[in-house]
Amino acid sequence: MSYEDRDTYGMYKNYDEKGPGPRLMGADTLIGDDVYNHKEEDLGDIKEIMLDVNNGRIAYAVLSFGGFLGIANKLFAVPWSALTLDTVNKRFLLKVDKERLESAPGFDKDNWPDMADPTWQNTIHSYYGTTSYMDTKSSKDYTTPAHRNDERIIPVAPVGTDSVKNDTEDYVHK
Repeated sequence: MSYEDRDTYGMYKNYDEKGPGPRLMGADTLIGDDVYNHKEEDLGDIKEIMLDVNNGRIAYAVLSFGGFLGIANKLFAVPWSALTLDTVNKRFLLKVDKERLESAPGFDKDNWPDMADPTWQNTIHSYYGTTSYMDTKSSKDYTTPAHRNDERIIPVAPVGTDSVKNDTEDYVHK
């Protein structure tokens, strides 16, 4: 199933290179997309997209592979940078042989790893031969405390408080 089939809001209905498309897409429309390799082998489909909210980046796509009757046998966190969108066939490509994916570090749907753990991240990026999304700098650094003209995705609460103040509202209690 492709992203166009799951476009409940009509983002891609009148795609004319000006609206949403291959450069900017809704995450919900990508979940369920097929993943193939360079040998045209079906590697599974995307079950989830993992976002690093503090850094404003996509970290991993969780891919299901194997199993019977659509029930995933194993889940894999694949670095987002290892995937390429194939706009012609409306699917993702992953440069990995099926046999290599079968032996990749994976996990059970009921036992997810701590994807924020640096050791786990190093293992995954090493396996797929990618650089961590944390190693590249964007024009905006979301990891440092907010300043008057700088925004953070998740604001930092002042030390000793359980609330965050932003420009549009008073303190918000958690």
